[in-house]
Amino acid sequence: MDERIRSALAAHGATLTSVKPLHGGACQENFKIELTLDGKPLTLALRSDAKTSLPGSLRRRAEYAVIGAAVQAGVQTPTARWLSPGLLREGADAYFLDWASGEAIGRRVVRNPELAEARAKLPGQLAVTLARLHSITPATAALPLEVPKTSPAQSALDSLNVMMDSMPVVYPAVEFGLQWLAARIPVEREVVLLHGDFRTGNFMVTPEGLSAVLDWEFARWGSPYEDLSWVSVRDWRFNRLELPVGGFAKRAPFYEAYERASGRRVDLDAVLWWEIVGNLRWALGSVHQGERYLSGEQTDLELIAIARRNVEMEFEALRLIRRGRLD
Repeated sequence: MDERIRSALAAHGATLTSVKPLHGGACQENFKIELTLDGKPLTLALRSDAKTSLPGSLRRRAEYAVIGAAVQAGVQTPTARWLSPGLLREGADAYFLDWASGEAIGRRVVRNPELAEARAKLPGQLAVTLARLHSITPATAALPLEVPKTSPAQSALDSLNVMMDSMPVVYPAVEFGLQWLAARIPVEREVVLLHGDFRTGNFMVTPEGLSAVLDWEFARWGSPYEDLSWVSVRDWRFNRLELPVGGFAKRAPFYEAYERASGRRVDLDAVLWWEIVGNLRWALGSVHQGERYLSGEQTDLELIAIARRNVEMEFEALRLIRRGRLD
């Protein structure tokens, strides 16, 4: 592997110094690359297609194009460079990513004392980031992403039903949630570019606040409410359930900052619908992560640990349905 990376870097005038696997990403293969370029030391991340991935996950070639559009829109995310087909193995695309410093591990982001001031800034910074991202539409950017043929909400519900049908067993709580959602589909039809996995753990935080948004593999066209609600899915609060936005903030500062930055009004009923979608999606997604391990195609024990979380997400979806409004 090192020789393949060395050759790829040499084609761009760079010399490889070291390669170190990065752990903590459950879907793709990531490495820390030390190199020299123009006589100066440089650190990059290398991101490559994994052998298996979650449903809806982009290949690196498409992800590379999405990152380019996000950077152009002013989103605070590292620049991707040097798209490299078949770098680590045949059929697997990879690219190099500018290195971003900061903390991304969720439990540390929401609790570390040295990030207390950063947590106060995050609602506004993340809201501006989403507003810039959501300024990108199918009319303004030609990206290798499928535009929903129906409304974003119907498309999301259809996707959930497909996921449910692929499960090894039936999950009654999810089935009930799907029926509840089907009876209350929002009427909004706006389509924008989504990060698709916008939550604590997928952005870097320093004591000054947001450093960079990472992990674009679930980017897609859809409703802005998908990103606005996903950050509040139960699992992404990292046991700080009293702070629904990512485990670090109340809802109002985040939604108000998004309204100011985007010019959109945030409909709390729509947020509720999409938050239930998010919890059900991750209930099924966590089961799928366990299946990747049980199939023998992946050996990372973290995937088994993720699978047990499905019951927490089922509980949260049912709790929100029973409550009928956001906390």
